[in-house]
Amino acid sequence: MITPQIPKGFRDFLPLKMIFRQKVIEVMTTVFETFGFEPVDTPCIEYAETLEGKYGEEGERLIYKFQDRGGRMVALRYDLTIPLCRIMSMYPEIVKPFKCYHIAPVWRADKPQKGRFREFYQCDIDIIGTDSVYADGELLIITYSVLKNLGFKNFLMRINNRKVLNGFALKEGIDKKDVLFFLRSVDKLDKIGPEGVWQELSKKGLFGKDSETRFIDLMSSDAGSNADRLGEMDKLVEGVPVGEEGIKELKIINETLTAHGVPEKYYQFDFTLARGLDYYTGPIFETVVKEPKIGSITGGGRYDNLIGLFSKKSFPATGTSFGLERIVTVMEELVSDKPNVAKTQVLITLFETGLMSMNLKLAKTLREAGIKTEVYFSPDKLKKQLTYAANRGIPFVIILGPDESNEGKVTLKNMDIGKQVTIPQSDMVRKIQENLSR
Repeated sequence: MITPQIPKGFRDFLPLKMIFRQKVIEVMTTVFETFGFEPVDTPCIEYAETLEGKYGEEGERLIYKFQDRGGRMVALRYDLTIPLCRIMSMYPEIVKPFKCYHIAPVWRADKPQKGRFREFYQCDIDIIGTDSVYADGELLIITYSVLKNLGFKNFLMRINNRKVLNGFALKEGIDKKDVLFFLRSVDKLDKIGPEGVWQELSKKGLFGKDSETRFIDLMSSDAGSNADRLGEMDKLVEGVPVGEEGIKELKIINETLTAHGVPEKYYQFDFTLARGLDYYTGPIFETVVKEPKIGSITGGGRYDNLIGLFSKKSFPATGTSFGLERIVTVMEELVSDKPNVAKTQVLITLFETGLMSMNLKLAKTLREAGIKTEVYFSPDKLKKQLTYAANRGIPFVIILGPDESNEGKVTLKNMDIGKQVTIPQSDMVRKIQENLSR
């Protein structure tokens, strides 16, 4: 006998879980399309060389790579950004700016933990073909809109700019070849703390001992309004053109969020945000929740040079990713207004086998009216059929007995309040639609 099991870091989704996830995706999709984004999709397998060398040392270790039967090295999709870059290089005729969303599974040979799996869904939105920072700002507006529509009340969008970090590194005398090491170390701040980051950088010889207190204070700072924070960040890169350009871009993002009415309590300019991927070139952002401690639930930034790795002609680009698994985990724990998980709207019970033909005709009428309808197959006791509807979360039940059939009527039972009425079959669709719309 085969022992039923699944690999570590992978999951099954039974109907209630799957329906909940679909509801979350529906909310996201609605918001994305409201802002003019269109869907795309790509294969789950890419040639290994397409993915290699794009994610930094840590990401490189997590790529699932293997040899296919033709002896070619292929890999499971690690994220959705690199496949999109390949699309843009293969189909240069796509009208730009190109605004798209991509919702699909990705795979990483990661260590499974709460909210982190080896197979998981990403929900990406990207804007290709414009270097306007207002595009980056729009991604943050969408992030805010999605989370608010999902019922989130306590989240924070952290915002920084790689140009600011690069400018700070240059001002501190860090050699250009060591800037990536500096960025990767700062990205570990949440894991190893300011002292740990300092030890890594000082061991590498990037900062002298006389800078320890100032650096740790800088990495620990968490106060002030966004205007104050931008002012302090401005001082850190004063006189360094690339850093000053980064500050100007952050001010445009602030202007964009303010114009759209995003409350300041939901976003914060944060010098310590670095984002681990090597390909970011400008604004970067991620969203965190205070409870539960689950890491970021969204993240992204500008990657103007990445498409150029696949084509002679590059295009400026920016994007962000919503971590579906973590968002669902947080919603299940914290958000009280979860989407209704019932799919079937009406169950037609079976009084006796001889009435099945009539039940099927009723079901056809309801389905043609767009009402999701299920027919019970066996003439079990009515209590058992009603229990089935209750356990499934089906809001309405139609009961058709011989008397109702002879009189051209049905009994409609509202499972939420336990009340039932007998109505003409000709009123059935209208009555159910009225109840569903409440």
